[in-house]
Amino acid sequence: MIVCGLKLTHDGAVALIDGDRLVFSVEMEKLGNGARHGQVADLAVVTELLADFGYRPDQVDRWVVDGWDGAKFGQVSLESDGEPVLLQLAPYRETEAVPNLFEPGFDGTLPIGGKARPYTSHVHVAGHVASSYGLSPFGQRRESALVLVWDGGSFPRLYHVDPDGTVENGGALFPLTGHTYAVAAHHFGPFHWDERPASVNEDLSVAGKLMAYIALGSPKEDVIAVLREKYEENFLGSEALAVGYRHAVGGFGSTSEPVLDYLHHYFREVKRIVRGDGASGASDADVLASVHVFLERLLSEQLRARVREWKGEGPWKLCFVGGCALNIKWNSRLRALDEFEDVWVPPFPNDSGSAIGAAALGRENPAAPVDWHVKLGPALKPLDEVPEGWSAAAVDEAELGRILHRTGEPCVVLDGRAELGPRALGSRSIIAPATSPKMKDRLNEVKDREPYRPVAPICLEEAAPGVFTPGTPDPYMLFDHEVRPEWRARIPAIVHLDGTARLQTVGRGDGAVRRLLESYFEASGIPVLCNTSANLKGSGFFPDVASALAWGRVDLVWSEGTLYRRNSG
Repeated sequence: MIVCGLKLTHDGAVALIDGDRLVFSVEMEKLGNGARHGQVADLAVVTELLADFGYRPDQVDRWVVDGWDGAKFGQVSLESDGEPVLLQLAPYRETEAVPNLFEPGFDGTLPIGGKARPYTSHVHVAGHVASSYGLSPFGQRRESALVLVWDGGSFPRLYHVDPDGTVENGGALFPLTGHTYAVAAHHFGPFHWDERPASVNEDLSVAGKLMAYIALGSPKEDVIAVLREKYEENFLGSEALAVGYRHAVGGFGSTSEPVLDYLHHYFREVKRIVRGDGASGASDADVLASVHVFLERLLSEQLRARVREWKGEGPWKLCFVGGCALNIKWNSRLRALDEFEDVWVPPFPNDSGSAIGAAALGRENPAAPVDWHVKLGPALKPLDEVPEGWSAAAVDEAELGRILHRTGEPCVVLDGRAELGPRALGSRSIIAPATSPKMKDRLNEVKDREPYRPVAPICLEEAAPGVFTPGTPDPYMLFDHEVRPEWRARIPAIVHLDGTARLQTVGRGDGAVRRLLESYFEASGIPVLCNTSANLKGSGFFPDVASALAWGRVDLVWSEGTLYRRNSG
């Protein structure tokens, strides 16, 4: 059985599962320096990607399309070989009409490769559940697990998945969509709006920046109390405002219901109080740190209560997925709860993994294990010729590690196929020594990022517990770790303002970046390097060496055994 999964909307992607093996998953933003979160513009790209991996459309047994915003159905407008196409999709989450999460919510045809091909569409949330469970350690071992989905447009929803594909629905934990976090930043801090723009699709990309910014402040209990009081009044209460909200908003996607209007009203109310007479004097950074802690507490409190009431004390296995699972501090908080013996977050928790989920849903058992690894994105495009101003020489990973130690310079590292999901894990990275505090500023400068943004560490797995707390294996940069005090002065470039780091551990046999780290450790005595994504601002990872050389903001670019150096002068 060959199944092609399509995510046509936000974070567009194409994925293919052959049998139970994930052959590829390619996000549109990783093709040709595409814009972040770009959708599939033309279905012709599906045929092209299949051909890149040795497949033809006629070989595909099933086509599955991820659902989208809407309570009754989703919709997407795109092209096929330049001709306009309007497709109907399944809705955002399960409904009375689509009560079984793993059952199709819509059937239709779509034009690919010059033919109309039948497709099924599943609700958007189902793709998250399938991609997280089937690829998790629990799914691989055919163990039952809970799956928590909290996406930008959905309420946090809880499910229980058995390895035979049976899904029990635990319902929504509370009536706030994941976009609550980003909307707060439009009322406080450097991303605030004096006046809300008229556009429907607002700037919801600030969530990641907000996670960094809150380290400039401290949570205040009086502000948290206001947030909780107004939450209960605006969303849970019996007055007209809360009743109207619950009638108008069901967690079916932010473009299909007025959830953002209500969220802006909520934060205006909060702002009126915390900035009014008798206010505590909390800074904007303090308020946003308080928002973070309030939502973290709400999530952990309601999750614990629901799990205990529904399933008992446990401990249980938990998958956390959806855009909110990119929040490393929330992930770490959930992992610390007594109710869970293990918490797994996929490297593609946001919609970048939805095409994988769609493909998994097309199998006879959507919960069956998937054979996969994290570097199944697009391959590098070859370099035609070395451009003027650069030289090229054969340099292996071990020599590159020694060069980084000797020069103290950052280097773009492009190796093999790209990573799945939004985190660069050594195949589309800028790697640099972490021993100078100036390196964080330099990397933020070359990437046009705010100076308070952290730079992540990459570390030899076996050395991590001695450098970080807890320092447990974390190959996908999805949990929060503290830098041990005795190491902070030795690797200052990766220490965030609050003393934490978004650690990536690298195990034995993990390819070129492992050999680079081993060599650097041998030369320097330090098992840690900086790792940040290699990309144009606002775009996906570099698709080729030519893009990195044209960008030209660092003097070293290494790819698959060749080091490119900018010529002096």
